[in-house]
Amino acid sequence: MSSENESCWSGNGSVGTLTCLLLAWEDWVGLSNLEDYLSFLDYLLWVFTPLVIVFILPFLIVILLYLSILFLHVYKRKNQLREAYSNNLWDGARKTLATLWDGHGAIWHGYEVHGLEKIPDKGPALIVYYHGAIPIDYYYFLARVIIQKGRTCHSVADHFLFKVPGFKLLLEVFSVIHGPQEECVKALLSGHLLGISPGGVREALFSDETYPLLWGKRKGFAQVAIDSKVPIIPMFTQNVREGFRSLGTLKFFRWLYERFRLPIAPVYGGFPVKFRTYLGDPVPYDPKLTAAELAEKVQAAVQGLIDRHQKVPGSILWALLERFHTRPKGE
Repeated sequence: MSSENESCWSGNGSVGTLTCLLLAWEDWVGLSNLEDYLSFLDYLLWVFTPLVIVFILPFLIVILLYLSILFLHVYKRKNQLREAYSNNLWDGARKTLATLWDGHGAIWHGYEVHGLEKIPDKGPALIVYYHGAIPIDYYYFLARVIIQKGRTCHSVADHFLFKVPGFKLLLEVFSVIHGPQEECVKALLSGHLLGISPGGVREALFSDETYPLLWGKRKGFAQVAIDSKVPIIPMFTQNVREGFRSLGTLKFFRWLYERFRLPIAPVYGGFPVKFRTYLGDPVPYDPKLTAAELAEKVQAAVQGLIDRHQKVPGSILWALLERFHTRPKGE
């Protein structure tokens, strides 16, 4: 018992007794330390709030994807009668979603595309790009192509994406395929644009702020270009690893993927860093090149874009500051 309580009990009268009882109850429930507890809670909030935010933001992107799917379902039901009379039922939906995604990119990342004129207005081309932890830059790029070129770029995605509940309609409307070479060739021979990342999920999970290309010996994309006789356009987005980062470099998540092919490494970020997508000079079709030689040539072209436009290792702070820095045209 505190000395204050001891002196209290030595006093006389009912008022003194009541005061002593109150002081004793305060000691028993620990109210005297309440201020210390509140200060400790304030400290915990100050420490952990930023961590919570950077892990929540990636889930917001997933929510945005599901909102896009919800919009498509609503749009489909609203236009049931038009479906019988129109072969382009989804054009309005694609353009509406493209506008929403383009607006998000412009507001949150100050998104820019350099070299969009290298994308043909008509005819096929294969677009090969570096895969970020979350390829949100590629979503912005697709939106910009729809808006400014009036074209839908077909895309190749990993098999697991087709197993995500609810994604089927979104993938169908935006012409996403799981990547058999025959389907890729068919899309290109039909005159479409096709986007593919040779690094795929492996590059998304295990690349880092030094931007290594994790293509291994993959050359299927090159064989597709040869079979289709189309040019390959290299593409890279500056600061894409500073927008979102993956914990896939930790040994446990690497083992999990290599052993069970489960791409479940946590992703954090959502930082409003500057995004600039750069399109390199097209690598023309050359019947003299083998698939391995063409793959090596394209990888060198993408690496050249990284070397020219990306600060390595990447810095989130620097990428944030670039929102206030205007680069000369043509850089």
